[in-house]
Amino acid sequence: MVGMTTAPARPEPVGDCPPAPTATSAATATDPSVRTSRPGVLAAVAVVATMVMWASAFVAIRHIGPDLSPGPLALIRVVIATLVILPLAVRAGLQVPRGRAWWVVGSYAILWMALYSVVINSAEHHLDAGTTAMLVNVAPILVTLWVGLVQRAGFTRPLVGGLVVAFTGVSVIALGNDGAQRSLIGIALGLLAAILFATGILLQKHLLRSMDALSVTWWGMALGAVALLPFVPTALAEAGSAPASALLSALYLGIFPTALAFTLWAYALRRVEAARLSLSSYLVPAFAVLLSWVLLAEVPTAAGLVGGTLCLAGVAISRIRTRG
Repeated sequence: MVGMTTAPARPEPVGDCPPAPTATSAATATDPSVRTSRPGVLAAVAVVATMVMWASAFVAIRHIGPDLSPGPLALIRVVIATLVILPLAVRAGLQVPRGRAWWVVGSYAILWMALYSVVINSAEHHLDAGTTAMLVNVAPILVTLWVGLVQRAGFTRPLVGGLVVAFTGVSVIALGNDGAQRSLIGIALGLLAAILFATGILLQKHLLRSMDALSVTWWGMALGAVALLPFVPTALAEAGSAPASALLSALYLGIFPTALAFTLWAYALRRVEAARLSLSSYLVPAFAVLLSWVLLAEVPTAAGLVGGTLCLAGVAISRIRTRG
């Protein structure tokens, strides 16, 4: 992980780099194409690892839900991640935000690390892990919308079509599940989580222009933990009565899907366009459905699967590039 901060800072889109030569001579060690392709390959590996760990987070949250309420679980998760990342960040040379960067870091920490964590935990009290993951991954469309508005690129036909398909999927989930009120609350929370997720990506991308991945991740975690401090009394009370399996799952959640996954995500985000990278997150629902089926014997309802598939199809459609 320490090597993350020594990688080239210039963004290099995944897949745009030429393949590395197969020769192993000293000459190929200095070949520019070898040096150029390595960051792209490492970014791709980081993305896949992140997607798997984030998928497992939906399953872990669902498992912990009966024993730790949303706020305390978010606090425990972020505090553990902060402690895990700290020595790595210090060893790599922790950078301190300057000037207006503090406002961006603070917003990123509160909206993504703190509020997103509470909202996603709450959503999984109403929806299964797979359906929640599908709703959250409407975020790439939101990122694309924002990028289009800021760059004044307008609304392309694929983007409009993707929005229609994705939100048709949301409607199918809402209308097809048993317990309409329960489903609507879960869907609202899932969509709010998607908005927070998209906002976090954009804020993080902005920070990575001037700070390294570990520093951005650590400051986000640390300030997020501060924002969650009001949950300390409840967290202590619930942790004292929670079974060991729930506490171990919370420990896993803090170390892997949070500390490690968010660091790998920041590493990849520094090298790949935000809208492009956010598209990869639609791999998460597939992994989440599979893991929740294997580990929790939990499969989304027919409406959840159909609606979730439409959500993901909408994301894919929105990313189709038009000519001219």
